[in-house]
Amino acid sequence: MPAPADPNSAVWSAMGWNGGKSLVSAELHFARIRRHAKVLGIDIPHDLEETVFSRLEALEHPGEPNDSQDQANFLLIVEASSEGDIRLEPRTIQKWTDTPLSAVSLLAPNWEEPVRGTKHGDWEPHRQARKAAIKNGADIGLLFEDGILIDGDRCAPLLLDHDGVAYHPSHGDGALDSVTIQSIRPGLEAAGIPVRPARLTLSMILRAPEMVVCGSGMGIRAIGTIDGRKIGRPKGPLFTAARNSWMEVI
Repeated sequence: MPAPADPNSAVWSAMGWNGGKSLVSAELHFARIRRHAKVLGIDIPHDLEETVFSRLEALEHPGEPNDSQDQANFLLIVEASSEGDIRLEPRTIQKWTDTPLSAVSLLAPNWEEPVRGTKHGDWEPHRQARKAAIKNGADIGLLFEDGILIDGDRCAPLLLDHDGVAYHPSHGDGALDSVTIQSIRPGLEAAGIPVRPARLTLSMILRAPEMVVCGSGMGIRAIGTIDGRKIGRPKGPLFTAARNSWMEVI
């Protein structure tokens, strides 16, 4: 495993990119970069947005674009370092099927305040969690701390409870403030599904009618099982409303 990086060395976000001049939910991503930079003590250039957009057309495509209708063509990592550098890294996106995904529960990386809940410079533990999930035969890892769901290895979890509310892990508990959930929230609430933060446990997940995961690269995916145990009925009203809202975003 690579040596740990300094969490305060950089702040970043992964944005859907069409391979040209367009970024998905760019305004929300840039706003989060600035929020997290303030927490991490990183000075962000005032012209960050202009700099990024001015460099898009010169970027080389990293491979073949993802041609799925419900996913972006590419991902673009936008990173601002503590030294004032702006780095852009285009990446290809895995093509996901509509088959409900399998999840495995893993221990969440443990960072101290104020690093918790930010897109900081030491993301290697999340990459290792992704590898651990694959090694365990699962599609994704769901990360828990003291029995509380914090995050996904590459996605944000969203759970529909029996009260009709869609709950996501709380930023106050260390969860990332998901741009994708923020993007689809108006569509979910217009469909009659309120969206709220909560402390989510494994027992809540197992009794839930439905669960999805969301991300800039993967879009909206239904979760079918966690640790081999079935979760509700996949691809129900939450999935339908979230997917419809996402299609309006991208």
